[in-house]
Amino acid sequence: MFKRILIANRGEIACRIIKTARRMGIETVGVYSDADKDALHVEMADEAVAIGPPAAAESYLVIDKIVAAARASGAEAVHPGYGFLSEREAFAAALAQAGIVFIGPNAKAIGAMGDKIASKKAAARAKVSTVPGFLGVIEDERQAVKIADEIGYPVMIKASAGGGGKGMRIARRASEVAEGFARARSEAKSSFGDDRVFIEKFITDPRHVEIQVLGDKYGNVIHLGERECSIQRRNQKVIEEAPSPLLDAKTRNLMGRQAVALAKSVGYDSAGTVEFVAAQDRSFYFLEMNTRLQVEHPVTEVVTGIDLVEQMIRVAAGERLAIEQEDVKLSGWAVETRIYAEDPTRNFLPSTGRLVRYRPPAEKSEGGITVRNDTGVFEGGEISIWYDPMIAKLVTAAQSRDEAIDAQADSLDAFAIDGIRHNIPFLATVMQHPRFRAGKLSTGFIAEEFPGGFHPRKPDAAAARVIAAVATAIDHVIGERKRRISGQLTSRAVTRERRRAVWLDDAEHHLEVARDGGRIKVHFRDAGDDGPVLTLESSWKPGDPVWSGTVDGVPTCVQVRPIANGFDLSYRGVEVDALVYTQREAAAARLMPAKATADSGKMLRCPMPGLVVSIAVDEGQEVKAGETLAVVEAMKMENVLRAERDGVVKRVLAKAGESLAVDAVILEFA
Repeated sequence: MFKRILIANRGEIACRIIKTARRMGIETVGVYSDADKDALHVEMADEAVAIGPPAAAESYLVIDKIVAAARASGAEAVHPGYGFLSEREAFAAALAQAGIVFIGPNAKAIGAMGDKIASKKAAARAKVSTVPGFLGVIEDERQAVKIADEIGYPVMIKASAGGGGKGMRIARRASEVAEGFARARSEAKSSFGDDRVFIEKFITDPRHVEIQVLGDKYGNVIHLGERECSIQRRNQKVIEEAPSPLLDAKTRNLMGRQAVALAKSVGYDSAGTVEFVAAQDRSFYFLEMNTRLQVEHPVTEVVTGIDLVEQMIRVAAGERLAIEQEDVKLSGWAVETRIYAEDPTRNFLPSTGRLVRYRPPAEKSEGGITVRNDTGVFEGGEISIWYDPMIAKLVTAAQSRDEAIDAQADSLDAFAIDGIRHNIPFLATVMQHPRFRAGKLSTGFIAEEFPGGFHPRKPDAAAARVIAAVATAIDHVIGERKRRISGQLTSRAVTRERRRAVWLDDAEHHLEVARDGGRIKVHFRDAGDDGPVLTLESSWKPGDPVWSGTVDGVPTCVQVRPIANGFDLSYRGVEVDALVYTQREAAAARLMPAKATADSGKMLRCPMPGLVVSIAVDEGQEVKAGETLAVVEAMKMENVLRAERDGVVKRVLAKAGESLAVDAVILEFA
C-alpha cells in the first residue's frame, strides 16, 4: 500500500479523498493555485504544494506542474479526483514515465473511453446501442450546421474531452447551432484544454441513468447499481439518487451487464461510470463513459456500503477486488443535492464572495436516517470566480425514497449559509414538488416545472402556520431574555401583552402566545377562539441561525435572519419576511407608507461577478430583442447576455478582459 499520495484537485473532492486516505493511514499532499492558498483542502492535507496562478489552465491543468509537485513531495501515487486532468490520457502517461502510479484507469482505457468521440465508436464496435450522431471531429460552424440538419433537430453539441455540463449546448434549430458550437468549443478549451466537439441527436423527454463500475488489474469488473441524475440545469446535474425510480430489476440487470461488458472490452481497471440516456419506457442508449470518480459517487457509497475512493486506491496499488458481483446489495435509498453558490432567482447565475456564515446540518447515521455532507469550504472562506461554484454535496439516506426525500428536506432547512446567494431554497422547493416525489423525472424537469425561472414559493396554509408560530415563539423568547437583563430599574412587574399580529408578506395572522413550562403555545385567532393551537419546543436562543425543535411533536427546522421588526425565515423552500407586532404596534404599522422601488434605468448590468469575454455591440448601434450584447465568464461557464427589447446603445462602459462586480453597468441604452 502507498505511504503517500498526491491529490491533483481542489475543493470538496480533494477533502473527500483526504478523509479516506487518512483512514487508511496514507499521508496526503495537496496542490493549490494562488486563489486556493487558504482553501480547506490545503489545511487538511499533510503537505501542500503551490502550482501557479488562479486560472486552471495555468495551474490545475498543467501536467508538468502536477508531476513536478508529486516528485518533489515524494508521493508514490496521484489521485486526480474529477474534472481537471482526471480523464487526460497524457496525464496518466506522464505519471507513468515519472514512475508515479495513477489512481485511476490505465492510459489505454482512458484513451478508448475517456474521449467521448472514441467511446462512441468503441461502444458501436461492441454492439452497444448508441444515440444517432456524428462522431468525427467538426472543423467549423458551417460543417456543424450541415451535420445538425442531417441528424434532425434537436441536437446536442458536446465537448469530446468534457464532463460536468461544460462545453455542452442544445440546439433546437439551425440558427442556434453556430453560436452553440462556438460557445461549446470555447468552454471546452478553457475547461479541458481540448476544443473538439461532436454532435448527436437529443432524445426528447430523456432520463439520465448511469451505472457505477469497478474493475481491477486482473480482469475482474463488477457494477454497483445505478444512479438517477435526471434533475439537471444547463446540462449539469443538480440532484442525484440511488437507485433510480425508473428501473426495475430486469432493466437494472441488463444495463449493468452491458456496462460491465463495455468496461471489460477496454480492460478497465478502476472506478468508472457508464452513462445511459433512458426513455420513459425503460429503453436506453449508451451516452458516454466517464473514466473517473463521479461527483455523485456518495449516493452509491451509501446504498452499497462500499468506499469507492478506497477501492480506487487499493486497485491502483495492485490489489484484487475483494468484492464479487453477488456481494453487491443495494440497501435503502439515497438522495444527493448539490449546493451551489448561485442565485436561483437570477436564472441560477453564479454568486461569489465571502461565506459569512456556513453551518451545515450535523452528519449522522442513526434511527434509520443517514446525513452526510461532502464539502471543501469553511465559514469565513471565499467563493472564487475561478472555479466550479459547488459549496457542498448534501446526502441523505433512509429505507424508502419518500423517507430519504423527507430527510433531505429537513437537512436543507437546517443548512444555514450567508454572505453569498445559494440554491438551497430551490432544492428545498424541488423536495416538495409532487412530480419529483412521484419519480416522474426527465432532464427537462427544471425547464418544464420552472419555465419562468425560479421564484421562492408562497407558503401554503400549513407552512404559513408553522412559520407564523415559529416567528411568534422566537419573538417571545427574545422578549423573555430582555426582561432578564441586569441593571434594570426596579418598578412594578412588567406584564407582557400576549396578543400578536404576524405579517407574512401580504397576509396578516392574529395569534396569542404563552409559555407553558419548557414549551410555547401559539393560539391562532384569525377566525376567533376556535383556531388551532400549536405547541412548540426548542432550545433556540438569540443568535442561532436555525430554529430547531418540534411543532406539535414534528421535528422542524427554520432558518432565522433578524430584520427590522421581525425575521427573515426560510422553511421548505419558502422565504418570507415575518414581521411580529403587538396589536398596538400593528395598528401603527398599517399607517406607515410603503417605500417605492427605484427604477434601475436603461442599463445592462453584470448579473454576477465575472470576466468580460467579449462585447458584441458598439456605441450608437441599434439592437433587436434577443441579440447578443456581451459574454461574461464566471466559474468556467460562459453566459451570453442578450437584449430584452429593441433599442440603441448609448454608451459602452466595459471592455473585454475586464473583471466586473455583480450589478456593474456594462452598457447604457438611449
